[in-house]
Amino acid sequence: MVKLITFKLIRKTLRVGFVSFGILFLIIVLISFTSLPFWGYYWLGTSQSKISGTPEYIVLLGGGGMPSESSLMRAFFVHRAAVESPKSKIIISIPGNVADTASTARMVAAELILKGISPERILYEQTATNTRSEAIQLQNFNQEKLTDKAILLVTSPEHMRRSVLVFRKAGFTKISALPTFENALEADLFFDDDQLGGRKTIVPDVGNHTSVRYQFWNHLKYEILIAREMVALAYYKLRGWI
Repeated sequence: MVKLITFKLIRKTLRVGFVSFGILFLIIVLISFTSLPFWGYYWLGTSQSKISGTPEYIVLLGGGGMPSESSLMRAFFVHRAAVESPKSKIIISIPGNVADTASTARMVAAELILKGISPERILYEQTATNTRSEAIQLQNFNQEKLTDKAILLVTSPEHMRRSVLVFRKAGFTKISALPTFENALEADLFFDDDQLGGRKTIVPDVGNHTSVRYQFWNHLKYEILIAREMVALAYYKLRGWI
């Protein structure tokens, strides 16, 4: 009798779990057809992003390996900021051995040098492994107290709000932020399915529906990035890092 009750309870729990998961998945899919994921992603990137004055140090916060989308995007924006502020120093904050020319930090530096940035402007912070440790390591760096210096942070949009809050908590008082938003492709991406040949099928044509081909999938990605970042913000808040 006890085993029967236990089995029924487990089955009911599993049923409730599967139904709840299905409802959640349906909500996620429906939201991806709206503009909410974009605006959530945009808020993470811009809510704490301001540029005030000329930076003394441009800080490239570590992302993925090199080459990778995140590192190349950050290098692109760092280069643009460095050209606009030619007297600024550049700090590449990526863990690794900078004596190794194949390390991620050195490869990012090589990308900047290839774009015309002088190697003398580039410095390395090679020990920090998360945003909190980056802020701590940069409080006193290169024999200077950077908390009083004008700092420009460069990182991916989803990480920007947390990064600014972390550096403020660590005592930095002159922080600007440059999120690495990508530009939308300006070309017309519509096409006529039938003109491209192939077989006739019962599947609807998608050539004139960029929301199905691109927006839906991009927004699903944004939802994942937002969910991950909100968890990170909550953890940093609980730890007193922001």
